[in-house]
Amino acid sequence: MKRAILALAGGLALLAPAAQARTLRYASVGDIRTMDPHGLYETFTQSTLANIYESLLRMTEMLELEPSLAVSWEQARPDMWRFRLRPGVRFQDGTPLAADDVVFSIQRAMADGSDMKVATATIRAVTSPDPMTVEIETKGPNPILPREIVFLGIMSRSWAEAHNATQPVDIRKGQDNFASRNANGTGPFRLVLREPDSRTVLASNPGWWDTPRHNLTEVVFRPIGNSATRVAALLSGELDLMEPVPVQDIPRIAAAPGLRVLQGPEIRTVFLGMDQAREQLTDSPLRGRNPLKDLRVRRAMLLAVDAEAIHQRIMRRESRVAGLIIGPGIEGYDAALDLRPRTDVEAAKRLMAEAGYADGFEIGLDCPNDRLVNDAAICTAVVPMLARIGIKVVPNIRPRAQWSQKVLSRDTSFYLQSWSTPTYDAFNPLVSIAAAPRNGHGAFNSGGYENARIEELIPRIQRETDAAGRRAMIGEVLRIHRDEIGHIPLHQQFLAWGVRANVATPLMPDNVIKLWLTRID
Repeated sequence: MKRAILALAGGLALLAPAAQARTLRYASVGDIRTMDPHGLYETFTQSTLANIYESLLRMTEMLELEPSLAVSWEQARPDMWRFRLRPGVRFQDGTPLAADDVVFSIQRAMADGSDMKVATATIRAVTSPDPMTVEIETKGPNPILPREIVFLGIMSRSWAEAHNATQPVDIRKGQDNFASRNANGTGPFRLVLREPDSRTVLASNPGWWDTPRHNLTEVVFRPIGNSATRVAALLSGELDLMEPVPVQDIPRIAAAPGLRVLQGPEIRTVFLGMDQAREQLTDSPLRGRNPLKDLRVRRAMLLAVDAEAIHQRIMRRESRVAGLIIGPGIEGYDAALDLRPRTDVEAAKRLMAEAGYADGFEIGLDCPNDRLVNDAAICTAVVPMLARIGIKVVPNIRPRAQWSQKVLSRDTSFYLQSWSTPTYDAFNPLVSIAAAPRNGHGAFNSGGYENARIEELIPRIQRETDAAGRRAMIGEVLRIHRDEIGHIPLHQQFLAWGVRANVATPLMPDNVIKLWLTRID
């Protein structure tokens, strides 16, 4: 995977400056949910906003940290990181970047209404000893803080104050403010037009501090949820790039004149989640009990859901069957733990009977239809699989915006979800999904899974500086979560982008479209 990324990165670096700049037209299955960089910790929204709002550091095509708004960083002491800011950087409204903006932005990301608390959970305080230095104090040692803040966009304090947007608003509750609809960053592109659920237009930022490697003057993004419509738009020439390519259409696009398909593994794991907190399910006629709190029921569901069949038939082998909530490429991943039991319907039936549910029960399944590769088809496939052990699943398939509002507000009993790891470190998914939802942890643990030993290990992992000891604790959390069926992993999906032959862009395993490295020639 890294060889492919390196090869493409080298190809981009060798390209000569273009004589004529271009407009890039691209589409994805869903829309950007908010323009507020602290409004939603979701890969597509954050990766799009990273072209407008920059963080202190960024990831290279080789998956390494490099300077962005900070020119250098150091761990000044075990519980404090120091960042030196880049001089001469200006926001797109002309305001110069100062340490006060960084302090404001990090504090804003820590505030109520922010969805970036996963990235700021270990931060105790942030200060600026001088106008070009920022010091972040953590709750004990945190060796991976620089990776955790890669998507923490820096805002202008004066701009936020002028537009009454000093506090982020909770998108899970359908709230918005000026920053939800407008933008003012330091990045390579600036927002020109925002029409939610229709189109978003960006223009190149002529005052960007970095030397552009792109040749784009304009970027037009359109959300196109219908896969057939999205494919047709690429084939007809309406689009220059679209993702994801439906697995059944990969050969067709790859064979079309002037088009190609970029493919590679994604670090995103797709899984099923279950309400293990409530005494009674909200999306079930069953009263007085929550069968999902019983490990035997959860194990029965794991044994009945045939992930291999989903891999073969739904994903057409464009995925990797998973036994854990993280996969290869993530620090802390252990192949020896990545074990999934074979599908065994009879054993699952016995477990259901032992748990007192021989006749099964009914439950709703919340699914997006414009978020993941074949997401609706995956949920549809789960229905007959669980019916074999008496569980009547009623799929509630919705557009991503409606699905996420329901699931992220924890108004769900059973749901399809996924997690991509922007830090490439296991602590990120563990603190987001395996940790109990409180004190800034477990923000995406929509089923309320909780284990006392995991709660003990999570803070120890975040401050452990010994690599071997840290991996051992990560392995213990992964094993506990796997054995208790905290979630039901399905697979890591593969990436497939359809692009015109004259488009050069790096395909990253985190599915981030880096417009500042994209060219049309």
